[in-house]
Amino acid sequence: MAGIALLLDLWRKSSSFSATGTQHSYGYFSATAAASAAALTASAGTPFASRFLFGIPVAHCDASAAFPEDYISSIQSVTRKIFENDALQYSTKQYKLELKPLFSAFELRSLAMTSLRSFLMFYLPLLEPSANMEEDDDDFLQDNQEERRVDLIVPLKKSVKQIIRESTVVTTRRILERIAVHYVSQRMAWKLLKDVPKSAVRKAGRGMSTKTYFICVSRTTFRGHFLAVAASWLVQVGIEIYRVFSSLVNSKEENNNGAEQLRLLGLKVSTTTVRCGASLVFASIGAGIGATLFRPSAGQWIGCAVGDMAGPIVVAVCLDKVFT
Repeated sequence: MAGIALLLDLWRKSSSFSATGTQHSYGYFSATAAASAAALTASAGTPFASRFLFGIPVAHCDASAAFPEDYISSIQSVTRKIFENDALQYSTKQYKLELKPLFSAFELRSLAMTSLRSFLMFYLPLLEPSANMEEDDDDFLQDNQEERRVDLIVPLKKSVKQIIRESTVVTTRRILERIAVHYVSQRMAWKLLKDVPKSAVRKAGRGMSTKTYFICVSRTTFRGHFLAVAASWLVQVGIEIYRVFSSLVNSKEENNNGAEQLRLLGLKVSTTTVRCGASLVFASIGAGIGATLFRPSAGQWIGCAVGDMAGPIVVAVCLDKVFT
């Protein structure tokens, strides 16, 4: 290849002569080509780097350059380290998804907390009448106690139903989490399954302004609390549908009963949808306020819980004032 390049260079130089010296140029080119061919033949065994030094005495050595035995391996290791560092710096973000057990609601701690909350919800109101009793007369007290005898079976049934309902909601949420992992993008699934209190702590260490921090925590809570609200909506709507169809099957009167039941079902589904939407929105706002005013982790959790309970109440009061 070097010989061909040299011949082309000589041809370019020879073609730049004037037309009057064509025969002389042709002879010159023939002589030069012959000389260059001889030089190439003589320098065939010389290194490529010194082939352009034709005509200049150059001392050559047959001994090849001596490299250490681990020279190639050291180059490979250095190259590997460079590529590994670049991969660490410029690699795509990895989303770590941590799925909780499907039946986590039936674990000992979770089931105990749910049972305690349900029993307190339905048994604490029974203590109010006995605390407000007046002890003026023994006969009146005995008569009053007989009249106010409390049935403890009804609160027990309500507590058991509440435990079953909350356990069903948690299990439905675990199912929705697995559906999200399989059918949505990895980034979106990671946002839906994110641990919101820990995310609020991480955001607090980034030096954001108060407004930006409030918006980020509220947005993260909205995404992280979405599956819980969706599971609650599915369970409530499923219960209402079961009640309507069971009443339709057991009812003996068929005069416009079915249409009225379906109308009530649509009204209940709409009410449940509004309540769940208000719960999600107010939980997000409360989480942002709590994380901003108090500690990020505890404030986010408390604000989310308060907003979740206050949202349906606020919406119910506002709708009552609007339609009355």
